[in-house]
Amino acid sequence: MFNNYKNNRCYIVAEIGGNFINFEQAKILVDAAKECGVDAVKLQTYVADTVASKKAMFDMENTGMMSQYDLFRKFQIDKSLHKQVFDYIDEKGLDWFSTPSHWTDVQMLNGLGVAAYKIGSDDGVNIPFLKYVAEQGKPVILATGMCTMQEVEESVNTILSTGNDKLILLHAVTSYPTHPEDVNLRAMVSMMNAFPGIPVGYSDHTFGITAAVCAAAMGARVIEKHFTCDKKADGPDHMLSADPSEMKEIVDRIREFEVMRGNGIKRPADSERTTRINNRKSIVINKPIKAGDAITKKHIDIKRPGTGIYPRYFDQILGRKVSKDLDTDDILMWEDLL
Repeated sequence: MFNNYKNNRCYIVAEIGGNFINFEQAKILVDAAKECGVDAVKLQTYVADTVASKKAMFDMENTGMMSQYDLFRKFQIDKSLHKQVFDYIDEKGLDWFSTPSHWTDVQMLNGLGVAAYKIGSDDGVNIPFLKYVAEQGKPVILATGMCTMQEVEESVNTILSTGNDKLILLHAVTSYPTHPEDVNLRAMVSMMNAFPGIPVGYSDHTFGITAAVCAAAMGARVIEKHFTCDKKADGPDHMLSADPSEMKEIVDRIREFEVMRGNGIKRPADSERTTRINNRKSIVINKPIKAGDAITKKHIDIKRPGTGIYPRYFDQILGRKVSKDLDTDDILMWEDLL
């Protein structure tokens, strides 16, 4: 699991947690995610009674003012449904993992054989919880929404202090949806510089595909995006989720970028071998000249193709005598000179 990002390939996660409440809905999402070409499907693991008090309120664009407890109660899924969905994702050949919100969630996920944990931004500074999750010895993907760099450093040190160095950081903005002026992708780059040994990615809550693709182009090793098949479905995350056409576009554009990125060596491309000759220029006879005559500026010009003497030698051949008669548009070669 998570080998792709180690191979300099962006690891793309479709987040379906909160966007289904039964197995049939989950199957539709997993099938669509597979068709889009993502690497992994992620769930959210929570129980209303352990994630929020009855006094906690949401006040976000996607929810309005409402009880957090009531929303979590509506979309929580039990262990049996977790297993069904995880097994189905396995059948589809995709990676799977989840975001626990309490130590009891971690225990349940351990029992289901989860291979990694995503820590949501709400627990980004929950030091006791971070320590407990890290002690499981599995990869930890830590979202850093709402965090200062100092808070990120404290959380990173907490995780590393357990001896678990299988850590990935995600830049995130905990606004649902996140609007362009708040995305701040350069903060992701700042984390890359601050933690050079730790892969950094981006958890996207914007509308559309631009932020995710730009993040990958700026070096994100992991991209996480909420995923739905119906942006108008019941639930707060559907509106900001990518639908199949958008997710496919994200995957395709990122994979295209990875090809375009190349190896960084400045050299002629294989496809330029012929054009390097045909489309470059060389010194060409501009006016007929007889054998034994000396070349003057009136006799030569610089034109395509690049099969003759390179233009850099223009001044050096002035005054040189030619070994044979040359006509207009003849390409001057070194063997033509005495």
